[in-house]
Amino acid sequence: MPTNRIALVTGANQGMGKQVAKELVADGVTVFVGSRDLARGEKAAAEIGDGAVALQLDVTDGASVTRAAARIQEEAGRLDLLVNNAAVSSTRTGVQDMAELRALAQPGVVPLDEVRAVWEVNVLGVLAVYQAMLPLLRRSSDARIVNVTSAQGSLTIMADPALPFHKTFEPVYSASKTALNAMTLSMMIELEETDIKVNLVSPGFANTALVHFQGTESVEDACREVVRVARLGPDGPTGTFTSWDGADLPW
Repeated sequence: MPTNRIALVTGANQGMGKQVAKELVADGVTVFVGSRDLARGEKAAAEIGDGAVALQLDVTDGASVTRAAARIQEEAGRLDLLVNNAAVSSTRTGVQDMAELRALAQPGVVPLDEVRAVWEVNVLGVLAVYQAMLPLLRRSSDARIVNVTSAQGSLTIMADPALPFHKTFEPVYSASKTALNAMTLSMMIELEETDIKVNLVSPGFANTALVHFQGTESVEDACREVVRVARLGPDGPTGTFTSWDGADLPW
């Protein structure tokens, strides 16, 4: 069994997931680079370098999730760090403007199939990976789960009419992150009597494919809190919900 830390980062073939994997590998962590498309995962792992291992993982495909867990079990025997990063903001391919996407995502007009497809990745996909990887996390002496969410999922924040982004809350992406926050809380409660730590992080508004490259922060800046929390040791806190600048966020 490897002596260095073993991590899985989902959605790690590009954007923030790839950057998180890169920084963890630089720390000496062996990182399974989860990617729905194996070829893209292999390309990302090669670019990251030694310590990065491409892993085919489609969080919406139960068989894929099961195979991924079996491979980690076979090659590493345990999992020390799970970063649930994979997410989508929309399944629409013909709309690139974020303002237009938000207009199409309003509760009075959005197709239910669009809501289901996004929630399948952002909510149920996270739960599926959690369930499959939990036995491996239990075999670690220093296990941590980091779920990547969004401040847009905070009901306390988004319910404030004075907030500039108040009207951007919608049932597709925003509410999926609210559901992810609730899912994370349930994980925290389930594991609070164990040594497995669970943290929730809202990264910055990264300039990535998730927002059609209309973000305001560099990938490096946006993911710094995800990386910081992922690096926490056994004495680090659990049950936290923090923003990209390290501030505590309300649920």
